[in-house]
Amino acid sequence: MTTTDFRVSGRTVEIKRAGKELFPDDGITKADLADYYRRVGPRILPHLRGRPLMLERHPDGIDDGRFMQKDVPAHFPDWIHRRRLPKEGGTVTYPVCDDLATLLYLVGQACITPHRWLSKADRPDHPDRLVFDLDPPGEDFEPVRRAAALLHELLDELGLPTALMTTGSRGLHVLVPLDRQAPFDAVRAFARDVADLLADRHPEELTTAPRKQARKGRLYLDIQRNAYGQTAVTPYAVRARPGAPVAAPLSWSELDAPDLTPRRWTLAAIGERLEGDDPWAQESRRGRSLKAAHGRLEKL
Repeated sequence: MTTTDFRVSGRTVEIKRAGKELFPDDGITKADLADYYRRVGPRILPHLRGRPLMLERHPDGIDDGRFMQKDVPAHFPDWIHRRRLPKEGGTVTYPVCDDLATLLYLVGQACITPHRWLSKADRPDHPDRLVFDLDPPGEDFEPVRRAAALLHELLDELGLPTALMTTGSRGLHVLVPLDRQAPFDAVRAFARDVADLLADRHPEELTTAPRKQARKGRLYLDIQRNAYGQTAVTPYAVRARPGAPVAAPLSWSELDAPDLTPRRWTLAAIGERLEGDDPWAQESRRGRSLKAAHGRLEKL
């Protein structure tokens, strides 16, 4: 059994079974995954700090089952931050990843993908992100590009800044930074109103019908992640799929790139991208209120 040590955040993190192939068809080991997360740390940590996480763990690799973990196990070291938050009928003690040592420790636990809350643990019912999840209705990716462009245009009409990313799975996420003043119920209602208006404008292409039978080949504008306790994939996280695709932040100018797909960037191919500028470097650091946007929406 191989062991690899990483000295980060003032701690030594031991990765046991470092040679274990988490992606057998690609030969990607636990050590390879840890090395990636160490390298991408400066970019991914701002999207993790202070947030409750759900861990997608694959102890025997992506071909041999997974489990989704919320509660922090008893064996996690004391230095990993935790937050106990209410759920229906009880509480859950979530891990919070505030530093690189924690992130690499999670990799050592065969966590391939950290899924983050859209709110921070100090105000768990007040999100600082709104997300629209756009997946294709079939195999063609073009409807996703089209929906993202239309959504960008509408949110710009409403005076809201947006950020775009691949999910590393099937589609794209469009995100809006918020000021944490509105609770989840209000944010979700606003997202639903935006989606309803966009679907009304483009009824042949888009729908808000949650039942697949009612969609009739149209792209579903999914706003379901905007709720207490729900999660979304973290920017720069690796997905547990063949090829180890990465959820990659994009600039809006990249939406029309001919080679853009949800899995365009992988663990093996993202290195050059990380050497360049962060596409979200100009992303609004100051979250916006929805009040003015809601007033504009009512007039459309």
